[in-house]
Order: sequence, then C-alpha cells, then structure tokens
Amino acid sequence: MKWDVWSVVTLAAFAFLAFFVVYPLVSLLLNSFYDQTGKLTLGNYWEFMRLKYYYSALFNSFKISILATLFAVLIGLPLAYLSTRFQIRGKGTLNILVILSLMSPPFIGAYSWILLLGNNGVITRLLHSIGIPFTSIYGWQGIVFVFALQFYPHIYLYVSGALRTADSSLEEAAESLGMPAWKRLLTVTLPLVLPTLSAGTLLVFMESFADFGTPMLLGQGYKVMPVLAYEQFINEMGGNMSMASTVSALMIVCSTLVLFIQRFVSSRKNYATSGMRTAKVKPLSRKKSWFFTIIAFVPVSISILPQATVIYTSFLERKGPVFHRGFSLDSYIQIGYKVQKAITNTFSFSLMAMAVIIVMGVLISYVLVRRASRLTAFLDGLIMVPYIIPGTVLGISLIVAFNKPPIILTGTWIILVIAYVARKISYTVRSSVGILQQLDRSVEEASISLGVAPMKTFFKTTVRLMIPGVMSGAIISWVAVINELSTSIVLYHGATATISVSIYSEVFSSNYGTGAALATILSVCTIISLIIANWLSRGSRTIA
Repeated sequence: MKWDVWSVVTLAAFAFLAFFVVYPLVSLLLNSFYDQTGKLTLGNYWEFMRLKYYYSALFNSFKISILATLFAVLIGLPLAYLSTRFQIRGKGTLNILVILSLMSPPFIGAYSWILLLGNNGVITRLLHSIGIPFTSIYGWQGIVFVFALQFYPHIYLYVSGALRTADSSLEEAAESLGMPAWKRLLTVTLPLVLPTLSAGTLLVFMESFADFGTPMLLGQGYKVMPVLAYEQFINEMGGNMSMASTVSALMIVCSTLVLFIQRFVSSRKNYATSGMRTAKVKPLSRKKSWFFTIIAFVPVSISILPQATVIYTSFLERKGPVFHRGFSLDSYIQIGYKVQKAITNTFSFSLMAMAVIIVMGVLISYVLVRRASRLTAFLDGLIMVPYIIPGTVLGISLIVAFNKPPIILTGTWIILVIAYVARKISYTVRSSVGILQQLDRSVEEASISLGVAPMKTFFKTTVRLMIPGVMSGAIISWVAVINELSTSIVLYHGATATISVSIYSEVFSSNYGTGAALATILSVCTIISLIIANWLSRGSRTIA
C-alpha cells in the first residue's frame, strides 16, 4: 500500500467507523450468540430459521423492498429524463415538489395516507361514492405504494445529476448513424447512467428494508424485519434481547450482500466519460411541452398529497384532539412557546453533521473509486452498515457504548451529531461515487501532466466536476438529517429535542393537529434550506 494523503483519509474513515459504528454494535451483536441465561449458543439463529413467525418477516422485507424499488425506478427514471433533456414547463417547481415529497418523516407520510386512503379516508369515500370498489391502503400493497412514492426522489435526483453531466458525444454519434431515439435511450443513455441508477436503487432498497414507521402503521400484522427487531428489542426489553440482536445481525448480512451485488453489477463495465460535453435541453413545440409537463406532474402531485394533507390539517379548528369544521391557528398557538428550541436544535445539529458529511463524503468517494482495492471495498461496505440498521437499534447501541467511562456521550448533543453522520453519510458517498465513476481519469492526468500538483488538481478540477453529484447526495442527506426520528427518539433528552421528536410526541399523544403544525413548520424550514442550497449551488457553478 502506497502511503500518501489518501492513505490517511482511508485510515481516518476506518477509525471513525470503528469507534462509532463497529464498537457499539459488537457488544449488541454478541448477544445474538447467547441465550437468555447467558449460555453461548446458536439457538437464536436456529429458532429464527425454524419458526415461521421469524423467517416470514425476512421474506416479507425482501418482497416489500424489491417491489418498492422497482416502482420507484419506474417513476423516477422517466421523470429525470423528461426533466433534464426536454424544455418542460415549471421545471423549478417540479424539482422543489420532488424534494418536498422526501421531507415528510415516514410515519407522518403513512399517517397522512391513512387519512386519505384508510377505511374511512377522504379518497376512499370518494371512490365508493362513484362505485369504484376499494378497501383501504392497509396491507403490503399499501406499504409498497407509500414506499414507492416516498423514495422515488432518490432515483430522480441521482439520475438527474448523472444525465446533466453525461457526455453527449456518444449519443450524437449514435444519432448521426441513424439510430432511433428509443434505441439510443436504451443502448447508450441508460448504460451511461447505470452506476448512478444502481446507486439510487440501492438506497431505495436499503431505505425500504430498514424503515420501521410505515410498516408499523400500515402493516396491520404484516411483519417485516425492522418491526420484528423493534418488538423484540424495545417492547420486550429484557425479555428477548438475544433474538433482537439476531434479527439485527441478519439484516446487516442481507443488506451487505445486496450492496456487494450492486458493486459487482456497476463494476463489470467501464462507464467513464470526460464530462466536458454535456447534453443540451431540447426545445419542444407548445403541445408537446404541455403534454410532457402534465405527464411529469402527475406522479409528483400524487406524491406531494401527504404534505398537502398535513398542511391542511394543521389549520383545522379543533377542541382538544377532535377536529371541527372551520379553520383556526389553535395548533400553531399551542406549539409556539416550545418549537423555537426544537428548530434551533434541529438546524444547529444538522449543520454540524452536514459539514462533516460533505467533507468525508467527497474524500471517501475519491478513495473508493480512484484507489479501489479490497480494503476500500470493505470500507464501502462498512459505510453502509449504519444505513441499513434500524435507527432505534443504532441509538441503543450508542447508549450502551458511551454511557460509561472513559467516554460518556449520552445526554449530549455530540452523540446526536455522531449518529446523524454515521447514518446519513451514505447518501452523499453513493452519489459522489456514482458521479466520479462517470469522470474519465484522463482529465486529472492531463492537469497533473501540465505541472499542477495532485492535491491542487483534486480540489480545482475533480471536486468541481463532482459538484452536481455531491450536491444531489448532500441535499438528500440534509433532508434526511433534519427529518431523522428513529435514532433521535432514543438519544435525545429534554434540552436536545428536535422537531421530528416533537412531532412524534404530539402524534402519539393523539394531538395530531399540533403534530401537523410542527410538520408544516419543518416543511417551511426545509423549503428555505433548499432555496439557500440552490443559491449556493449556482454560486459554485459560476465560480467553476
């Protein structure tokens, strides 16, 4: 191994993950090899494979995750192509709505869909009134539906970034040889963005595989792995912690296997282009422009319905937890005195986490792509471990590890920032890796051959070419951090409560009006954040 700056980056990344991910999880995972009497055994794994109650949850998780990923690709991929290659109307609004659909915490989104498509939902009653048979959103079909609409923005944002930077010379060459448009799309364009597309599908799969809130609300007995782990670890704490550790260990194994499959698929071919000749946005006739605009806005409008429902509900008049006809600001007045601290905590913790995530994401992605080896492949897999672990399990493992000397972090804001970095850095890393795989190494080699120092070439050339992919991943990381609930709910205390924790407390106290008001405030804060991020992104491109 050649020792240089990138060796130090690799070791620093390993050190961070070893101290804040591996160490907390090891003590937790060791429990999977002990029974409740403290005897070393493989009995927990045998029980899992023997009893349908346990192994059916694994099959259910794979079924839900695969179908949700498939439908997310079917929505996100065409939408990204329309948005980046054609002059459709309202493109800026479309991008904001797509990102807004990511903002809602999963359990709020699921609850909103229950209000719309539940047994007595607004849309359910409307469908019945016009004679359309529809039962409800409950069940595995509803979970897939919510996941697909919740997570397709991952595909859209990742593929959009790749399409904007993909070299158009190959497509132009194919067009000059008379290849029809549909064939160019399938044989030239899609293979060029395959690394980024596979990175997006991986994140959708992981998110669906690890999500807890949506299956808990919509499943009604349809058990998946995160729900099984929660029931074993949280609801029955002290009763069957060994089985909770076993379920968590199997989730890590399954998700790591999927990660290596994704890496194998994306590494079989060379997708590198110079990125110096990007495709132009094609103008459309008036009719075609409106047609494609309507096609693009249909799925986006459906996915934003939960947000609209939350905002509408926040203004409903209510007496206690019961809603009445008419509108009022009662929900906002009630939360006014306690939301300021939650907002301050949310954005201060998130900004600190994002600063670390962006720096680490750029450096680690460069190591993974340009210094590819078995060691960096292991590092890549290690980065994804916190992502696929249920947040509650990771939070409890951090408490177990850092609740005693020599290092005590529980009860501080530091442990929240560490948890955010560990769980959300994968978004920025995967997006940065995807965009870096598309950049031909010859651009950097040409800069170095002209006498520019390697590190100066990295910061002046490589990082600037990576900006679209980095920003796409960073925006997703940012939105995910400020909406983080599952880890925060375990690690917070009164002085470090965030907006998501406050929403959770209000919803599960049957105060859905105040919960909706807090969710609306979170949405507004996120919109302002996205506007600032877009402004910074334009500034970066201008400088570049």
